[in-house]
Amino acid sequence: MKAIIIGGGIIGLFSAYYLNKAGWQVEVLEQGDLADNASYGNAGMIVPSHFVPLAAPGMVEQGIRWMFDSKSPFYVKPSLDPALIGWGLKFLKAANKKHVERSAEALRDLSLLSKKLYQEFDAEAGFNFGLEDKGIMMLFKTAKFEDEERHTAEKAQKLGLDAQYLSADECRALQPEVEMDVLGAVLYHCDAHLYPNKLMEGLVKLLENSGVIIHRNTTITEVKHQNGKITSVNSGNNTFTADKYVLAGGSWSAALGKLAGIKVPLMPGKGYSFMLPEPKQRMSIPSLLCEARVSVTPMNGSIRFGGTMEIGKLNNKINMNRVEGIVQSIPKYFPQFKPAIPEQKDIWYGFRPCSPDGLPYIGRTAKYSNLAVATGHGMMGLSLAPATGKLLAETLQEQAPSVNIGLFSADRYN
Repeated sequence: MKAIIIGGGIIGLFSAYYLNKAGWQVEVLEQGDLADNASYGNAGMIVPSHFVPLAAPGMVEQGIRWMFDSKSPFYVKPSLDPALIGWGLKFLKAANKKHVERSAEALRDLSLLSKKLYQEFDAEAGFNFGLEDKGIMMLFKTAKFEDEERHTAEKAQKLGLDAQYLSADECRALQPEVEMDVLGAVLYHCDAHLYPNKLMEGLVKLLENSGVIIHRNTTITEVKHQNGKITSVNSGNNTFTADKYVLAGGSWSAALGKLAGIKVPLMPGKGYSFMLPEPKQRMSIPSLLCEARVSVTPMNGSIRFGGTMEIGKLNNKINMNRVEGIVQSIPKYFPQFKPAIPEQKDIWYGFRPCSPDGLPYIGRTAKYSNLAVATGHGMMGLSLAPATGKLLAETLQEQAPSVNIGLFSADRYN
């Protein structure tokens, strides 16, 4: 059997990995050169702790407040774009307690499967991508966020996740060489982290050495279909055919879906990151700065700082106010880290494919018997990639999925 995967991001690559492992002939069609996909600048976090979808109670009110702060971590650019309006209405409908409670177990199971698969992949891959199982600390400075994080940790424990409340002194004891100005933290022992750049580079090389054909700089311009099946996809004058097709185009998936006549509601959420050298290796446990919504990850002898979520049209502009917001938040938690605002050439940015209900799309479509979708993972693409790839391979082989993917239906907006 042959599969064509449209999209060479981390989701598409792991889909290729598991199909290739099952003996399939696989070709990946990627519009770029694979040098700078969204996962390259990722915080590198594997997060079973993230069982609350973006569409949650309180996000609407908080998001409105943040819209009036040019340095805030979340921003929706006002626009009359029908795609944004439609996405926003769906987001409002999903942002309720029932949706959060219904999603928690499904997201937990997907994340735990992904972590297990990362551990297996680390043992089998033959290259080092910096996988470390040290947990992630949710650092907070205020009583308000302490209450929120305690409440979330209690839910996590009920879900069987290993979450531990830490006082400020206990935080410092874990990393005695790192100065911290915090009220406390929740340490999620269930979480882990890795170095995305090494993972992406090694995975591409592994796939190509295993016979997977990757077509770089190949933009899909046409999807042909007949009698309920995709018959080919075209890129300019080049035609590609297969038995099965996977739409894994990240933030470009909505446009690709439109070519095929299916709805995949998505908006790109732009995020920024930058690296600073940390030769003393004082920090070993990644952190999320709760009030600032900033990630801090030690990797490869440096520290990667990342954050912001700008919902809007795809664009290549760097909003320095957002970057400045990240920079200014860091010494509030770590007084010894006082980074200067990086030059634009040193700032990475990428687009996370955000579904309106905060859940990924995983599985087949009803319209076409040979098309499956794998996208919409938001900020958790890297975290959920192995599980998504394995589930896609199982789906295309008509095997029972390793976890229930009912809530992640690719057709839920069709």
